[in-house]
Amino acid sequence: MDDGELERIRKARLEQLKAQGAGQAVPAEARQSILNQILEPEAADRLGRIRLVKEQRATDVENRLIMLAQTGQLRQKVTEEQLKELLNAVADNKEEEKIVVSRRKGWEDDDDDLLDL
Repeated sequence: MDDGELERIRKARLEQLKAQGAGQAVPAEARQSILNQILEPEAADRLGRIRLVKEQRATDVENRLIMLAQTGQLRQKVTEEQLKELLNAVADNKEEEKIVVSRRKGWEDDDDDLLDL
């Protein structure tokens, strides 16, 4: 591979990454315009109420909706029921990301010293 070909690959990958994160790169006015076009009024109201309580979750859902719209995967406006399903999917993903640390007592525990009286 020559340097020109590597540069083309890098540029293509950068464009691909930009397209994946397009929901975050869209200006606020454009985001709102896109959301108004793809959401039923009831769904938009629900998303607004969610934003009041959990802003990050609302932003995650908006980003996903914008990405779906930009890639042509939405065939019609999103209803309130579809929005609920998407919210549940986002909530499930958040639960999977939790890390649980369980500690077990090992052989070299400080409490063992008390037994040698």
